[in-house]
Amino acid sequence: MKKVLILINDAPYGTEKAYNGLRLAMQIQKDYEDTDLCIFLMADAVTCALPNKRTPNGYYNIERMLKAVIMKKGKVKLCGSCAEARGIKEMKLVDEAEMSTMKELTQWTIESDKVITF
Repeated sequence: MKKVLILINDAPYGTEKAYNGLRLAMQIQKDYEDTDLCIFLMADAVTCALPNKRTPNGYYNIERMLKAVIMKKGKVKLCGSCAEARGIKEMKLVDEAEMSTMKELTQWTIESDKVITF
């Protein structure tokens, strides 16, 4: 089984990096179902895991995209120090998303066959 790690650094809206990272994640899960997919949110991307985003009809919704990845057994973790710096470490997250550490990111990186950064 291949392991893919996707690192996302940008906020959920304002650029399309989070959107494109999650599009890739969803396509990997669709085309390569046996892949162990991990997403690590860093810097402003930690806000991607905050629930209850409201976007206009027809506009992509990062929360729904994260939930779709999680529903297919993808793992989503957030940099704890990045979340703390943004004052969101104690806030509710999208179900199944978890705070994490650089130690765990290091482990995921070393164990992964591919690491992709957005």
